Amino acid sequence: MSFNTVATEYEGFLEDRKSRFLAHLVPLDHFERRLDELRKEHRKANHVVTAHRKLLDNGRIEESGKDDGEPAGTSGMPTLRVLQGAELINCGVLVVRYFGGTKLGGGGLARAYSGAAQDAIANAKLVPYRKILSRKVSADFALSSDLERRVDSLGLVVLARDYTKDGVELTVEGPEDAISRL
Repeated sequence: MSFNTVATEYEGFLEDRKSRFLAHLVPLDHFERRLDELRKEHRKANHVVTAHRKLLDNGRIEESGKDDGEPAGTSGMPTLRVLQGAELINCGVLVVRYFGGTKLGGGGLARAYSGAAQDAIANAKLVPYRKILSRKVSADFALSSDLERRVDSLGLVVLARDYTKDGVELTVEGPEDAISRL
């Protein structure tokens, strides 16, 4: 299965009966920091509902949806289902809700939160998810320039270059498919 992700933050919006839902689709490494920022920035908001998906090293997916005080199952899980349906990985959605004075009911909340998340995804530039790996490779001095050219042609990043008595050892990083061709 191929997944997509995002490299930067995207926003979405939905309004229903004067309640406003502000969605933020973020890369997973920005998720906790962005949640803290949104809680400070939107102190008068009633809820900040979250959902995220992360691909673990063993191939399993860790995921969660949190309701943040909304009735159980009406906000976090519908938002998570939007991420699942879009086959997004290693990213999350944070939805800030300002209550408009009219209760939406369970179904209305589920539609509003998932609608705001869908709007953020629709506004996003999705990129194919590629697993990044690192690997050590070595060559004797006579072949070291060939190794450097091969690493460069595959678009890999050299993290470390160590010289030994026999040659050079490179620690490289890059997408799994490029690392496997090295």
